[in-house]
Parts: sequence; structure tokens; C-alpha cells
Amino acid sequence: MIGVAGGSGSGKSTVTRQVLASIGPEMASVVFQDDYYCDQTHLSADERRKTNYDHPQAFDWPLMMQHVQALRHGESIEMPTYDFALHNRASKTIHLKAAPVIVIEGLFALFDAELRKMMSLKIFVDTAADVRFIRRLQRDIAERGRSTESVINQYLETVRPMHKQFIEPTKRHADVILPHGANGPAVDIITTKVVTLIRDLERA
Repeated sequence: MIGVAGGSGSGKSTVTRQVLASIGPEMASVVFQDDYYCDQTHLSADERRKTNYDHPQAFDWPLMMQHVQALRHGESIEMPTYDFALHNRASKTIHLKAAPVIVIEGLFALFDAELRKMMSLKIFVDTAADVRFIRRLQRDIAERGRSTESVINQYLETVRPMHKQFIEPTKRHADVILPHGANGPAVDIITTKVVTLIRDLERA
């Protein structure tokens, strides 16, 4: 199991894609923590918009842990998906098969102690705050139908303070910290390590 954590817009997905490219997509099951936000069907649209999505309590930890354990035991799962435009869990799921490598990618991938104990490699993608904000602004406008003002307000009210309080401290649990995001040399070292871990598994 590999954990890939870091702030919003840090480059976690880029690191994950590069790791997959090095070992082959069929060798890994990727659990995206963003898809494990709590179901909010019982809330009004206005209440859902006010949810603090950068707090650990915004996630359905029991379901994610259940799915991770299933994958570890070689069982397939139906991974939920999240609709960021509606601020709620979508009706469709993704059928995810078990694989030799499980990658947990998300803001709080290194937050839970029980989850960390299962990991062979813990990665924190460390990117400057201004770069992360610009990336988040561009993404939320282009992909999630957000206005510039709403993205800025959310960043100041929850994203920035929650990063300092909850996400940044998880860096101390990392085996590898990637400065400046998904920089080539650091990712090369990680992918080499992952390949070595897989070979060790195959020999066992």
C-alpha cells in the first residue's frame, strides 16, 4: 500500500499517474479519497455548499477503510464517486479490482494512524501555497462550475486554515517528501522504490 498525500492542488494526481505509468496500471488499484466524501442527500443544496470539505470529518472513513481492507484481501469493490457540482455523492460507482499495489490518494491519506500502519510507502507532495491556490482556482472553475469569488472565499475560510491545522502536520509521517510538487528526479526515486517493493512481493 502506498499513501500519496498533500494539499489541494499540490500535484498528488500527477505523482500517482507517474507511479502507475512506471509499474503498469494493471498492477495497482487507486483509491481516490475525494470520492469518499460523506453522502449529503439529507441536506439541502444550500447546506451542502456550506460543508467544510477540507476537514477530516467531511469524509466517510468507515466506508473507505472497509473498501481498503477488501482490496487488501483480494476482493473487488464498488468505489463511490462524488459530484462536485452538486456537492453530493453521485449515484454511479466504479468497479475497482484488487491489485498487487493499492494507492491511497488524497488530502488526508496520511492522517489516519490505522491506515498509515498498512502502508509500505508514505509520500507527501509539498508544493508552495500560491501554486496550489492557482491550480485549485483553475480546476474548480473549469471542472466544477465554480465562480472565482466562491473559490477565493472557500480558500480563505476553510482550505487555508484546514491545511495548516490538519494536512501540513501529516507531513511528519511521510517516508518521502516531494519538494516543489511532482518534480522529475524525486518521482524517479519513488517509482524505483515501488518497482523494488513489487519485486520483493513477487519473491515472497
